[in-house]
Amino acid sequence: MDSKKNWFDSTYQKAAERPIRFSTVSDMELEPLYTPADLSGTYDEALGNPGEYPYTRGIYGSMYRGRLWTMRQFAGFGLAEDTNARFHFLLGQGQDGLSTAFDMPTLMGYDADHERALGEVGREGVSVSTVYDMATLFDRIPLDRVSTSMTVNCSASVLLAMYLIVAERNGIPWERVGGTIQNDMLKEYIAQKEWICPPRPALRIVTDMIEFCARKVPRWHAVSISGYHIREAGSTAVQELAFTIADGICYVEDAVKRGLGVDDFAPRLSFFWNLHNDFLEEVAKLRAARRMWARIMKDRFGAKDPKSMMLRTHAQTAGASLTAQQPINNVVRVGIQALAGVLGGVQSLHTNSMDETLALPTEQAVMVALRTQQIIAEETGVTNTIDPFGGSYAVEALTDRMEREAMEYIRRIDEMGGMIKAIETGYPQREIAEAAFHFQRQLEKGIKTVVGVNKYSIPEEIPIPTLKIDAAIEEKQIQRVRKVKRERNSVAVKEALARIAEACRSGENLMEPICEAVRRDATVGEVSDIFRAEFGVYRDPGWL
Repeated sequence: MDSKKNWFDSTYQKAAERPIRFSTVSDMELEPLYTPADLSGTYDEALGNPGEYPYTRGIYGSMYRGRLWTMRQFAGFGLAEDTNARFHFLLGQGQDGLSTAFDMPTLMGYDADHERALGEVGREGVSVSTVYDMATLFDRIPLDRVSTSMTVNCSASVLLAMYLIVAERNGIPWERVGGTIQNDMLKEYIAQKEWICPPRPALRIVTDMIEFCARKVPRWHAVSISGYHIREAGSTAVQELAFTIADGICYVEDAVKRGLGVDDFAPRLSFFWNLHNDFLEEVAKLRAARRMWARIMKDRFGAKDPKSMMLRTHAQTAGASLTAQQPINNVVRVGIQALAGVLGGVQSLHTNSMDETLALPTEQAVMVALRTQQIIAEETGVTNTIDPFGGSYAVEALTDRMEREAMEYIRRIDEMGGMIKAIETGYPQREIAEAAFHFQRQLEKGIKTVVGVNKYSIPEEIPIPTLKIDAAIEEKQIQRVRKVKRERNSVAVKEALARIAEACRSGENLMEPICEAVRRDATVGEVSDIFRAEFGVYRDPGWL
């Protein structure tokens, strides 16, 4: 404490007395200086070494000196062949993993020819209604050598089945197919609001997929437990950390109740975090997340396999931080956020394009976003040292604080009876809404600054090129779907869909019947309609 007092008494006293400049997103009031006195008594044990429990400093001993993170740019628009062309462009520019964005009808479990899809086909992602769309989407891409991520949730079971059938038809065994499907339904009820059925049957489908992949697709991550959308909905970093880890606890509990051994499936669980503007807070959040998950898996669930305790994670720069005003400034925001992800130790990273707040990204914008990662990897030198912030008084104190405050949220959720109960009472939804409201008020009062929006604005914006989606795409996709439905064996499809309905009622794992229905050319919408009929359609209870 003496060292801190001496610092305050020094010639830098005036600097210490300056008003704190709150970051755009953080409400954590930081000390003007951190010293060893700010660290917890278990500092050495909590810090450890990279690649060793509790993995604060990274899940691998060599981290980026051994292998760089996967550069996985999010892509999807228009027809399957449009996105396939973007995939090949990105792979040609040095990207080493695919990340797929689907349009709203696909995400909500509707075919392109459904009346509710009108005006949305191919607009915010690629349109996939049939297994033939999936085959076109991944045309000339070796599914046994390229890792694919698919951002889809309530219709995830059907999209995964389609991906596997495409691999099967290309002679690739499921055992060799690697990738991730988001499939995190709990955060949908908390934040993103894309669902079909209520939380309990949705959890059952997620667990079906965890069980199925553990047995049949061992290189596939059946769920990516996502804090990204929780943060995009307006949560604080601590809330993102707490609610995401709590969701993970719920999935593990349900799989264990199913009879699965924790070490049989936990190594294939993965996470997905948001990277926001508060640089040190984001680094600390990722370090705290690894440590929390390691301790929870070991102490709460009795995991023995070190891989079960490792929090593997993808991260994406914050879409909510992008501004339509002066959009070129977004390149700077994305660069800072991406650097925080790298210094925080992510395994996979997506960098947003500067124009994504205006439209789907152009090739030029997405190339700049990819080059941002490549510059960090190849030019900055930050990959030459493992966990360069390890031992930083400020980062370690923030890591401890984030873990402590997030665990308090988890304690409250446990007292409520778990995350499903908390969602049903609207607890996380209310907490996020209050945080978002608080942020907006601070923005309006000028307490927080967004450059180019409430400070340093300009009278006239400089236009930038944006990607336009041809209106003819929708009609073309509708005709494709209708053609498949006309030409397939409709009796075989009806039998396969009836088999899924029977499995819904019996409690049987749904994935095998869904795969068989896809083999017979059942569509995303038709399988989703079975879920709607058997489990009911969830309506937002309006807690907020």
